[in-house]
Amino acid sequence: MDLGLKDKIALVAASSKGLGRASAEAIAAEGGKVTICARNAEALNATRDEMLAAGYNVLAIPADMTSAEDINKVVSQTVEHFGDLHILVTNAGGPPAGYFPGFDDATWESAVNLTLMSTVRLIRAALPHMQKAQWGRIINITSMSVKEPVDTLVLSNSIRAAVHGLAKTLSNQVGSDGITINNVMPGYTLTDRIKELAVFRAEQNGTTPEEIIAGLGNPVPLGRVGQPEEFGAVVAFLASEKASYVTGTSIPVDGGFIKASF
Repeated sequence: MDLGLKDKIALVAASSKGLGRASAEAIAAEGGKVTICARNAEALNATRDEMLAAGYNVLAIPADMTSAEDINKVVSQTVEHFGDLHILVTNAGGPPAGYFPGFDDATWESAVNLTLMSTVRLIRAALPHMQKAQWGRIINITSMSVKEPVDTLVLSNSIRAAVHGLAKTLSNQVGSDGITINNVMPGYTLTDRIKELAVFRAEQNGTTPEEIIAGLGNPVPLGRVGQPEEFGAVVAFLASEKASYVTGTSIPVDGGFIKASF
């Protein structure tokens, strides 16, 4: 299927690795021109070089998603380099795990800045370019915990829900401009982060990383954790011409882990 992404210009935040990288590669594989960004310049440039070697059209810009200045920079430099901006994938590392009594105001404010305000600022900067073109796709990478809260993730559970509220509200406001806004909720996915955690837990429990990863897949109806490429494929579809009648939705890519029926 031709998704109609050839020469579309995308910005994928926090994309040197993990789900962000998988999303960027999926869009680029369909012929999109992609800006990737991350705080770690070394990791970012390594990803850029690998994507260039694969024949993708990619621009790498170091940027911290907690910085309003950096967010404005990465959007403006994308437009300056490629000439436009059609697709935005918002993404940022999650706030720390823990329980409600352990977080003071400063920690809550930091989590809001990372998870909510990065999304607000990215959309604010990108939206005028999409409105001018009367075409745009905004995809927010959130978490399955929005639908099924994780006990130790009170910050993420709370603040990612705000991103969903923002997306639904904006989808009603900018639909007439040809812009769609959707959320994608990953479940357990075999990213570098999951592999690192598996090694740590295996050392603590006297088992193997493979057994830890298999255990994560046990409660999933499909019986396994997901692959980043499976997640990226959903993002690429939502970014495409083919998803032109999909907006204001939150789509789990979790192997059926979420138990809610709607």
